[in-house]
Amino acid sequence: MSNDVLLRDVTREDLQILFEHQLDPEATRMAAFPARDKDSFMTHWTKIMADKTLIAMTVLFNGQVAGNIVCWEQEGQRLVGYWIGKNYWGKGIATKALSQFLLLVKSRPLYAHVARHNIGSIRVLEKCGFTLSGEGSVSAGDPGLDVEELIMVAH
Repeated sequence: MSNDVLLRDVTREDLQILFEHQLDPEATRMAAFPARDKDSFMTHWTKIMADKTLIAMTVLFNGQVAGNIVCWEQEGQRLVGYWIGKNYWGKGIATKALSQFLLLVKSRPLYAHVARHNIGSIRVLEKCGFTLSGEGSVSAGDPGLDVEELIMVAH
């Protein structure tokens, strides 16, 4: 296989790998989202997998679980988010996965919130047709620690 990126439904077997991805300190800093402990992570993903109003896909790279991509509704907006394991960064996987995902998810506008310092993720969104819609700040999980974010939109 040569750099194949595929999407499929998330399975329970994927969760341990996805859990390990979100433990990486550099990844949590880039995402500006704190890691969850195992019980919290599994509870969160059990809810995601049971919720028929959202779409959750596992990102496969050459047959290996490389990350996930999810679309959900929040406060009247349709949002997309993704997490790629650090070992898979810099290979174009997020861009390919998001491009494929956007063909599956037809609803627009579609919004993404990204930490201003996460240049890699901003580039992925731009390559996939997202443009700047607004700016804001969000709590990064620690009281008093706000993170500047960009709000990107695809029409």
